[in-house]
Amino acid sequence: MKRDYYEVLGVSRDASEADIKKAYRRCAMKYHPDRNPGDKAAEAAFKECKEAYEVLSDGGKRRMYDQHGHAAFEHGMGGGGPGPGFGPDMGDIFGDIFGNIFGGGAGRGPRRGADVGYVMELDLEEAVSGVEKRIEIPTLAECDDCDGTGSQDRKLETCATCLGRGQVRFQRGIFSMQQPCPHCHGRGQTIANPCRTCHGNGRIEQRKVLSVKVPAGVDSGDRIRLAGEGEAGPAGAPPGDLYVEVRVRPHPIFERDGDDLHCEVPIRISQAALGDTVRVPTLDGEAEIRIPAETQSGKVFRLRDKGVRSVRSRARGDLYCKVVVETPVNLTAEQRELLEKFEATFVGEGARRHSPKSSTFVDGVRGFWERMTS
Repeated sequence: MKRDYYEVLGVSRDASEADIKKAYRRCAMKYHPDRNPGDKAAEAAFKECKEAYEVLSDGGKRRMYDQHGHAAFEHGMGGGGPGPGFGPDMGDIFGDIFGNIFGGGAGRGPRRGADVGYVMELDLEEAVSGVEKRIEIPTLAECDDCDGTGSQDRKLETCATCLGRGQVRFQRGIFSMQQPCPHCHGRGQTIANPCRTCHGNGRIEQRKVLSVKVPAGVDSGDRIRLAGEGEAGPAGAPPGDLYVEVRVRPHPIFERDGDDLHCEVPIRISQAALGDTVRVPTLDGEAEIRIPAETQSGKVFRLRDKGVRSVRSRARGDLYCKVVVETPVNLTAEQRELLEKFEATFVGEGARRHSPKSSTFVDGVRGFWERMTS
């Protein structure tokens, strides 16, 4: 004849859930087979403690037992019988003492939802000045028909395998290993009547539209976090976050380097030789740079505070304009004649002083061949 479950655990009938769990740990610690190898009586006592705990720790089963005693489970224990082996109990007994050698203590309850990533492409002007964008993302949302429980009637039962912990632990000598419960898949609860909409998952695929405020000064690789806008957590757990990664499209004029901007400014050969003032584009409109006479192609001019205002320090970068002397094309007959006359003036040794780079290059080539032939 089976003993009374309250008597097995040594608790009163009005004992709290915490008292029952504490009594079970004490009983299991005393009779566990690993502590009593070969002792059949201890093994039987351990199984008796385990069976009593599985009933009294489950609110529904406990009410049935209080009303009908052992007769309530003559045809099987309503939510499933004792789990296989001793894995869950090892976690309950030794978890607080030794911890989990391979990865910390066992997690209780469902984990939060997964984080979601989204890549947002922006024009340079949008990234520099800031913008508000509407985006649409695919995600897992909480099922409204079952309030995220996965149960059609919203009733969940404590998993009989892991006793609601969501994890099972196996002891091998001094080593402890754990894994998600294979019966409830880590939820700690089982569903008798799955929701017909989400099929017991508690979540459904959905497309969500969000408004994202992008601060001024962001650059490619920056991320904006929207807390709680990721996937819904399983079994009503908190949702994950949404991370929006910024990607700035190439610009036809400017190239960005941190908070600085770079651009090329084409000028005519006459402007480079005689000097001139040219207008250049900036993010704030046009600005002027003065080209001194005899400016060489590739010369860089710096315009302070005409770059990007940093999203972090709020300091502003500079604009660097590199002038490129452009070879004239589609010449008229008159222009060609003038250039030919101009070129004719570069003769003899006097031409060297008009083309310093060319003269240096010619001297270098001459020296190279002399070394090669000597």
